[in-house]
Amino acid sequence: MRQRRLMNQINVVPYIDVMLVLLVIFMVTAPMLPTGTVDLPSVAKTSQVKTDPVTLTVKGMDKIDFEDKETQSRFSSVSEDELLEKLRTIQETNPDRAVVIAADKSVRYEAVMKLMDLLQRNNINKVGLLVQPAGK
Repeated sequence: MRQRRLMNQINVVPYIDVMLVLLVIFMVTAPMLPTGTVDLPSVAKTSQVKTDPVTLTVKGMDKIDFEDKETQSRFSSVSEDELLEKLRTIQETNPDRAVVIAADKSVRYEAVMKLMDLLQRNNINKVGLLVQPAGK
């Protein structure tokens, strides 16, 4: 009696058939899917900055420079209490005034986050980060 040889090859023809059927189904149903629309803002709709923001420059862990271009005032190495006092007076006169934080790349991230946390805890809402384009 002759022994049967085991077949050591996989028959891939059924898998190819299934994949072709799925491909046809997706090709037929894809044009029927509804497309979404995205409303992008136009240049005319953007809000223009009415006043210059207050710039806080982080020099180190507890070294913060304060600059207000509107009143032409500049202070270096301001303490947290002095900073909050100045920002409160600015917020009282103009609550829409923004605060911008600038920091060099050598300043620790922790110092910037500490300043942002201080501003958030004292209800200074319009806080942003000043960035430079990549070429500079």
